[in-house]
Amino acid sequence: MLIILSPAKSLNFEPKSGVKSSEIRFSKEAKLVMQELLKYSKQDLEKLLKMSSKLAELNYIRFREWKWPHPEASSKQALLAFDGDVFDGMETKTLTKKNLDYAQNSIRILSAVYGVLRPLDLIMPYRMEMAAPLSVAGSKNMYDFWGEKLANSIEADMKENNQNVLLNLASSEYSKAVLPHLDKKIKVISCDFREQKGDKLQMVSFFAKKARGMMSRFIINHEISDPEYLQGFTEGGYLYKPELSSDSKLMFVR
Repeated sequence: MLIILSPAKSLNFEPKSGVKSSEIRFSKEAKLVMQELLKYSKQDLEKLLKMSSKLAELNYIRFREWKWPHPEASSKQALLAFDGDVFDGMETKTLTKKNLDYAQNSIRILSAVYGVLRPLDLIMPYRMEMAAPLSVAGSKNMYDFWGEKLANSIEADMKENNQNVLLNLASSEYSKAVLPHLDKKIKVISCDFREQKGDKLQMVSFFAKKARGMMSRFIINHEISDPEYLQGFTEGGYLYKPELSSDSKLMFVR
């Protein structure tokens, strides 16, 4: 079973992890994306990425500090560098070497700049969304630019690791860069995390993101390869609801 996750907007590059690292696979494509972003002024970045002028200035500087290959002094492993709700729920700061070794073969983080990241791939600070209307190398948008490459990379990894189930814990913004191109023989399962409010089930974005991270950590801790065992997930007070689930979607409620 292979997990796909979305990246986080928040980053934490300190302290350095001290663990081994791997090299990004789509360096050629990442360079093309960065070359296009370097053409943007601070004001244009603010509009493109729908961010504050302060964040636009920060990323304007970040883009100009990129080096190839990434120097270790200003880089960090992807799983440890992302610092949003999903990665907070995963408690990435407490992952052991054994955990990281398992995650390296069982988690893929999707990225508008890097394509597909393994947990230990070195990245430099950036901000770029898959849905941003950026045209790279004549493409219509980032989905058009990446095309089938992300799905092909994931399929190759799954074949190498004898995996036949893809657990989609990514947002729709990122998962739609992969799922439409995926071989139909691969079984795709997603998880839905809801909050019980009276007689209604509500999806609260913050809690759902954190739950995706908790589910990822649950899988890493127990080295789960059979999706049937996902039903035993009870972290954060969530319980599996078989009556609300299907073969392709698992519902968890608290």
